[in-house]
Amino acid sequence: MNIPNQITVARIVMVFIFLALANVKPGEFFSETFARQSHIVAYVVAILAGLTDLIDGWVARRFNMVTDFGKLMDPLADKIFIVATFLMCVEQNLMPAWIAVIVISREFLVTGLRTLAAQQGEVIAADRWGKLKTLSQMLMLLIAGADWNSFIFLRTTMLWNIIPLWVVWQYFLWAIVLVTVLSGIGYFYRHRHLYINSI
Repeated sequence: MNIPNQITVARIVMVFIFLALANVKPGEFFSETFARQSHIVAYVVAILAGLTDLIDGWVARRFNMVTDFGKLMDPLADKIFIVATFLMCVEQNLMPAWIAVIVISREFLVTGLRTLAAQQGEVIAADRWGKLKTLSQMLMLLIAGADWNSFIFLRTTMLWNIIPLWVVWQYFLWAIVLVTVLSGIGYFYRHRHLYINSI
């Protein structure tokens, strides 16, 4: 359990802290102010969790601490983070459910491919397309979290008094879906030797 792997595990823990804080609702037990503060802290925790994805990989490569555990757990931690935050975006009406279904389905499919690879003695590490997918999703969640905490207003803001920001947001979501799907197809194409003989 070297430092990069500890960071990866910490990211998983932060996801559940994020979920607990993000689901604080004002009412009988919590005041409006407390709920608001909890959501802001949840947003900060989510940002830190996203940053750890960049840190653990860099530390592992820079100091030659790459392990099979890290290659398997780092993408898994990303998937847990993505599933949790995308579902929160759907709950907050910041994206349609079908986008979350496509993204989450891709994550499960790639995880299944990694499991198959592990059974055959191989480890599938994240490639450049996978990292691009992750970075685009992190950017999306950064914007969505800011809107959720009322730092920006996607539905009412106009860019240059011409283009509704909500329209730009929709195109951005479509771009994320495209990158996500293409990255998944790339994994299955490059590692088709793992399953082609069993079809």
